[in-house]
Amino acid sequence: MITMSGVHKTFGSNHVLRGVNLSVDRGTSCVIIGGSGTGKSVTIKCVLGLVTPDAGTITVDGQDVTKADRDAFLARFGMLFQGGALFDSLPVWQNVAFRLLRGALKRPKAEAREIAIEKLRRVGLKPDVADRFPAELSGGMQKRVGLARAIAAEPEIIFFDEPTTGLDPIMAGVINDLIREIVVEMGATAITITHDMSSVRAIADTVAMLHDGVIKWTGPVAQMDVTDDPYVQQFIHGRAEGPIEAVR
Repeated sequence: MITMSGVHKTFGSNHVLRGVNLSVDRGTSCVIIGGSGTGKSVTIKCVLGLVTPDAGTITVDGQDVTKADRDAFLARFGMLFQGGALFDSLPVWQNVAFRLLRGALKRPKAEAREIAIEKLRRVGLKPDVADRFPAELSGGMQKRVGLARAIAAEPEIIFFDEPTTGLDPIMAGVINDLIREIVVEMGATAITITHDMSSVRAIADTVAMLHDGVIKWTGPVAQMDVTDDPYVQQFIHGRAEGPIEAVR
């Protein structure tokens, strides 16, 4: 579904991506792990076409992302942002239905609200949450609203950016389980970027280790703990010593 071949991206003198090669099969969940500043978010932005690579090719369902019609292309994606990224001035249901109230996916307002309430219910929130504002919700509830928004338009591909950041371990587990269930139910292709190893084990079919601008290792999640790759082992065990240098 998604293929990156030799992707490079430089910002000034900062070489963020140095030849990323990654393939994500249709209907599977890939988790990209790696330290802060290794290019995980830039990788996702390149796939979305929000950042143009300096070299290499990226295809989604066989189509070059740089040549795709933007509206039709982006309509295939859903996104759960790291901080929730909800609109404070809009009630919850309008946040969830944001894409359904405008643009190519526009639906009648009543229908959009109905879909929003259905998606809120799917992530474990009651209908009375629909008319509240984000500031009235806990962090875990806001994350669920963000997840409901990500799936509101029934996307084929969903990106999850640090989905459990800022959540306590119990709520993080709830969100991980919801993500896994929803991705399987929808048959969606998913890419998650995270530092949280419990998220990796709960969400991933495959894991890719990004370091120094390249994919150092990729494989099934079941092989992550037994691989002898030094980058993976240092990262998943949080060791100070190893090929990944800690920024001091």
